[in-house]
Amino acid sequence: MAYDDLRSFLRALDREGDLKRIKVEVDPYLEIGEIVDRVNKAGGPALLFENVKGSPIPLAMNVFGTDRRLLKALGLGSYEEISEKIGGLLKPELPHGVGGLREAFGKLGSMAHVPPKKVKDAPVHEVVLTGDQVDLDAIPALFTWPKDGGSFYNLGLTHTKDPETGVRNLGLYRLQRHDRRTIGMHWQIHKDSHNHYQVAARRGERLPVAIAFGCPPAVTYASTAPLPGDIDEYLFAGFLQGRRVEMVDCKTVPLQVPANAEVVLEGWLEPGKMLPEGPFGDHTGFYTPQEDFPALTIDCVTMRRRPLLQSIVVGRPPTEDGPLGRATERFFLPLLKIIIPDIVDYHLPESGGFHNCAIVSIDKKYPKHAQKVMHAIWGAHMMSLTKLIIVVDADCDVHNLHEVSWRALGNTDYARDLTVVEGPVDHLDHSSYQKFWGGKAGIDATAKWPEEGYTRDGGWPEMVESDPRIADRVTRRWKEYGL
Repeated sequence: MAYDDLRSFLRALDREGDLKRIKVEVDPYLEIGEIVDRVNKAGGPALLFENVKGSPIPLAMNVFGTDRRLLKALGLGSYEEISEKIGGLLKPELPHGVGGLREAFGKLGSMAHVPPKKVKDAPVHEVVLTGDQVDLDAIPALFTWPKDGGSFYNLGLTHTKDPETGVRNLGLYRLQRHDRRTIGMHWQIHKDSHNHYQVAARRGERLPVAIAFGCPPAVTYASTAPLPGDIDEYLFAGFLQGRRVEMVDCKTVPLQVPANAEVVLEGWLEPGKMLPEGPFGDHTGFYTPQEDFPALTIDCVTMRRRPLLQSIVVGRPPTEDGPLGRATERFFLPLLKIIIPDIVDYHLPESGGFHNCAIVSIDKKYPKHAQKVMHAIWGAHMMSLTKLIIVVDADCDVHNLHEVSWRALGNTDYARDLTVVEGPVDHLDHSSYQKFWGGKAGIDATAKWPEEGYTRDGGWPEMVESDPRIADRVTRRWKEYGL
């Protein structure tokens, strides 16, 4: 069973001993970040800091820091449950192509009956602060790494809508607290909210924005999912949790937010109002430099009477990003297959930040099949930002990095099997020599065919394997050996 709100999930973790309450005063300036990073890398519990210096609001951290906790939050036994559910719903009429992906999501929504549900009253409206009552300094933000440019909210779910189409977007972006009423919106060039802001600016209009903290776990996860721009994240959240997400109208902007959120910030983004944002120690493990980004004035804060805040720490992997990224990898496999049916399985290593490297297995059917798949991935929505693609045969376990390395390092003639192209890269990528685009590589680590030019005597060599008869005998006699 997925949880309706953050606090009910924290109570469940508390009962199971998977939540640690820290009652002594802790400083959001560097101290909390150091504690959380250590606990996360040790596979430790969720943390609830009950006495945050400078704020009356407790801070929940490392909530999704293990696969077990994220699965529990979403009411799942394994990530494959959702993959199989999605795959099962799409059969037997499996749609194809990018249009098919939209059709697939529509099909999921109509079959599961999980569109968001509007309610009139909401816990998040128990307290309403407006104008000069707004004081962001009372809401804990983290100064995580020594050379960060300020304090940030790292898990604020940002709501906008396209000024022309009215299509809503829910996204997760870092938010720098500039002062008691102003927040910097780190909207990267490839993100939907950036597009909404550009459309509003072109029309000379203000853009309404609402930022929700401490949302139901399925909603928080959905905000991280790389969905196409016209697919509603709340439909996906409802599908994940198996029931409709309750939403309520904001008090001062024409948007809706989760009724069970803990804290919501509302404001209007003026066209052209920008402030320097960053540097920030990002999930790449490096600092991203200071740039100008839109600055949002907060006009209204709504919250529960005794609110909680949830945040995360990012930095050198592994971090809390890990379980979220693994969930996305598994959930989106059947949907990625709609766009690229050649794919048998794929893996996005956490050490590659989930977007720097994709390992893909295929059932090779024709010469240069691997190269076709590489270019298909570079044309597939947010997968287009992938910098390195390694293609292996279907009998390779893409999750076994030792086996993948063995294949990639041994099966590659770099004069023929290495494809180098240029294309868009992630806004945060620091290796490209300029922002937004750079070099990418694809490695064909499959067995090569004569039709691909591999004409050596005897053809591609067989892999070394044990004699199955002897292997079975050794298995049966293993105890006799005294090993």
